Amino acid sequence: MNTITATNFNFPGQKKVYKGKVREVYYLNDDLLVMVATDRLSAFDVVMPKGIPYKGQILNQIATKFMAQTQDLVPNWLIATPDPNVAVGHLCEPFKVEMVIRGYLSGHAAREYNLGKRKLCGIVLPEGMKENDRFPEPIITPATKAEMGDHDEDISREDILKRGIVIEKDYLVLEDYTRKLFQRGTEIAASRGLILVDTKYEFGKTKDGKIVLIDEIHTPDSSRYFYAEGYQERQDRGEAQKQLSKEFVRQWLIANNFQGLKGQTVPEMSDDYIETISERYIELYENIMGEPFVKADVSNIQERIKANVLAYLNR
Repeated sequence: MNTITATNFNFPGQKKVYKGKVREVYYLNDDLLVMVATDRLSAFDVVMPKGIPYKGQILNQIATKFMAQTQDLVPNWLIATPDPNVAVGHLCEPFKVEMVIRGYLSGHAAREYNLGKRKLCGIVLPEGMKENDRFPEPIITPATKAEMGDHDEDISREDILKRGIVIEKDYLVLEDYTRKLFQRGTEIAASRGLILVDTKYEFGKTKDGKIVLIDEIHTPDSSRYFYAEGYQERQDRGEAQKQLSKEFVRQWLIANNFQGLKGQTVPEMSDDYIETISERYIELYENIMGEPFVKADVSNIQERIKANVLAYLNR
């Protein structure tokens, strides 16, 4: 299985490289970013040992297409997509907070709720909810990086402002943009027979001080989707929801005694299981984008990316 799990490019004007859990970001001159979406899979803030075929292409194409479909609402960092795995955009100073928005009691929120907690990021949650029930209104539950380590940490709006992580004027813009993007994403998902359950957005500031959407948007790594058909029936029967997201990987890891905790070992993923993950990612792409997924040539992914990016930069 040909996958791309690491890169080591040297582009003209390159100043530095940042290697995240999934993406590798090349800083060019003082104003350009070349972001490569690898096939790495991260869960519970741990990168799995094997890459997932076509995952990087899927993430990049969903994110860049959704940026095009939301740029009338919220400005974003994107300039071009010279390769299926690559996005080129403006250098921004990222805000040190992720804007998580939830329409339903799922995932992390459900796990906290089931522990008896009725407050999440300063927001009081209604009593009597079941996992995957819809909230009366979407709630914003921000996250920030813990001071020690890479784990995300829940944080309230009050603490963000009190700790000076984001000034109030900017934070109000982040909240406004988050709600607008989630509403648009919800409408697009509904038109495809899906429910956008929850997602996260990241924002940055350009050199001229404009707040823009950065990183990814509405991908299976940053979002959770349910199938709309049969949703209420499954809730009424107390059944698990049919969903399209990375949650199925998390559940498999939990079932195999791994949640990223100290002393735990990542379970072995067979090639057959890796293939099923790839197929699920392709399924999500085709459902949310409403079009067939066209597999890029993966005979030599590294050379393909290098050639396409250099051709773009030379233009």
